[in-house]
Amino acid sequence: MNILIIGATGTLGSRILTELVSRGHNVTAVVRDPSKLETHENVTATAADIFDSASIADAAEGADVVVSAYGPGPEHPELLLKATQALIAGVEASGVKRLIAVGGAGSLEVAPGLQLVDAPDFPPSWRSIAIAHRDALELLRASHLDWTSVSPAAFIRPGERTGKYRVGKDQLLVDAEGQSKISAEDFAIAIADEVENARHIRGRFTAAW
Repeated sequence: MNILIIGATGTLGSRILTELVSRGHNVTAVVRDPSKLETHENVTATAADIFDSASIADAAEGADVVVSAYGPGPEHPELLLKATQALIAGVEASGVKRLIAVGGAGSLEVAPGLQLVDAPDFPPSWRSIAIAHRDALELLRASHLDWTSVSPAAFIRPGERTGKYRVGKDQLLVDAEGQSKISAEDFAIAIADEVENARHIRGRFTAAW
């Protein structure tokens, strides 16, 4: 498949790229500085502006699916919605139907009717970006794309590639000790599996150990 990855040099994007290339896919990586991307015969680097829908449309042309791992961090939640609006418009204009976007865990339910972001012990410093991810999910739901939003576990960081993960829908997944976690490497596997199998068209799923 021909896949466009946005945010390909980030913590998640770089691992998604590695996973997809290892499976034989052709990847076009959207990065700010193409020189920072490690060269590979199946990877083409291109510069595009995540906030410019025309730029995204040009980059996405000819792709089978667009994968966005863009994340501005908790300091700039307003950038996420701006980027999501441009991303949706750009992908729609390109003629590509499928968009897979990395979302947040904050909008996952921890009890009936209670989302993680609204729980009393949710870290205040992460609340704004969690709400922005929740709003971005609503933008995807209103789009005409065959979108998929993928929420990670509550704790995700670089680690071991075990090849194992569990899938849920709108509820936070926890392990036997009550922890919700996954490595960035295994989360990348969940993304790559969705690229290849398209099990959650116009829906959200979460992946955790």
